Amino acid sequence: MSDVRRQRSRAVATWLAIVGGSLGLHRFYLHGGRDLWAWLHPWPTLVGAYGLWRLRHFGLDDIPGSRLVPLLGTMVAIGMLAAIVYGVAPAERWRERFGERGAATGWATVIGLVVALALGATATMATIAYATQRYFELRGA
Repeated sequence: MSDVRRQRSRAVATWLAIVGGSLGLHRFYLHGGRDLWAWLHPWPTLVGAYGLWRLRHFGLDDIPGSRLVPLLGTMVAIGMLAAIVYGVAPAERWRERFGERGAATGWATVIGLVVALALGATATMATIAYATQRYFELRGA
């Protein structure tokens, strides 16, 4: 492997994690197409999206859909967590791992952190609330 590293922007990585983190876009950007974790991101997201489709198509009483939807919420929360981790990483560590470009925290990164925190908290709370509600509803049935 060459000694020259690809330089990656912290702001771009943060926003890719916000927009497509559940699909692993941030990992493809930072680590390339050979990253195993990047290829593992889309599958639970798509399965969770299929569960959401089932709920919309068959109604809220669809048990398989109810069990699959939390995967989507979990993957969205994971993407937001990745955005937060990228945004708050120390500049020295970012420079060491991904090159000089974008090591300093700018406004794009700060705004991305605020958005990621809001969306991540919402996705996490909604997923926990939905999964808990469905658990007790199905347990009593």
